[in-house]
Amino acid sequence: MKNYRLLKLNFALLFGAVAVLNSCKETPIKNIENKDIAEAVEINVAQKKQLSDEFKKYWYAGKAEITSYTLKQSRYGELRDGSVVFIYVTEPFSAEKQVKADAQNADNIPVLKLNSTKNYLTGIYPYSIMTSSFYPVYDNSNALKVTFSAQEWCGQVYAQLNNKENFEITSHSYFEKEGDQDFSLDKTLLEDEIWNKIRINPANLPTGEIKIIPSFEYIRVYHKEMKIQNAVAKMEILENGLTSYSINYPELQRSLSIIFTSDFPHSIESWNETITNGTLISSGQKKKRIITPYWEQNSNSDLFLRDSLGL
Repeated sequence: MKNYRLLKLNFALLFGAVAVLNSCKETPIKNIENKDIAEAVEINVAQKKQLSDEFKKYWYAGKAEITSYTLKQSRYGELRDGSVVFIYVTEPFSAEKQVKADAQNADNIPVLKLNSTKNYLTGIYPYSIMTSSFYPVYDNSNALKVTFSAQEWCGQVYAQLNNKENFEITSHSYFEKEGDQDFSLDKTLLEDEIWNKIRINPANLPTGEIKIIPSFEYIRVYHKEMKIQNAVAKMEILENGLTSYSINYPELQRSLSIIFTSDFPHSIESWNETITNGTLISSGQKKKRIITPYWEQNSNSDLFLRDSLGL
C-alpha cells in the first residue's frame, strides 16, 4: 500500500509538470523544475519501458515539433498538390475521461500526441483533413485515442476510437450508407499509431505477418469497411541514415512506406502510399521543421513564423 501511494504521488508530480510545459492554454498547476520531471519519470518507469535521457531532453523541453510537407494526393482519378503539417507534442492524458488533462492527477498517462493536418484542392472546392493520435510515451499499449475528421463542400465526416476494454468506435458521415455508427473492434495494431511508435522507438515496430486496422483517413475517404486487416510489414535500412517501414495490405491492394531517420529523434522525412499496380495514392516530402511552443504564438505579430514552415 505504501508503494502504491508513493507511485500515485510520483504520477501526480510528473503529469502536473508536463501539463504546464505542454499545454495549449493556461492551467492552474504549480510549476515544477525540469530536473524534478526527469526524476519523476525515472521513478514511474520502473515497471514500464525506460525513457532515455535524449528522449526526455527532446520531448519534455516545453515545445512542440512542427514539420511541413509537400503533398501529392490522388482524388477522383487525378493527383492534387497540397500541404501536410505534423505537430508532435507530449502532454498528460486523462485515463478516465480520455481527453487532454487540464490538471495533475495520479491516473493521467503521458502521451506523445500527433496532430496531422492535410489540405488540398479538388477543382473549385477544398479538402481539409485532420487526424489526432494519443500514444503512451512508454510504448506499452495501443493508442489511447484516435480521432479523424474530413471537411469538403459536399459535407463532413468524423470518427473516433477510444481504447477501453475493446476499441470503441463511433463514426458519423453525411453519406447514407455510412451514416451514424457505434461499434467495437478487438484491440490490435493501428496504422494511425505507427507514426507515434516510430518517434518513440521504431525497434518495437512489428514485422512479418501482422493484423492491423488501416488509417481512419483511408477507411473514410475511400469508403472502406472499418475492420482488422491482414498485412505484411517490413523494416529496411536505407542509405544516408534513413530507414523505411512499409505495410502491405493484400485485401486492400494498398501499400504504405514511411521513411524516417534511423537515429533519434527518428524524424519522419517522407512517405509513399500506393495501390498494387504502383499508382500513387499519396506522398509527402519534408519541407521545413521547427521546434517551438506554438500555443504561445497566437497573435498577429506571430504570423511571420509561418514563413519558417513554408506555409
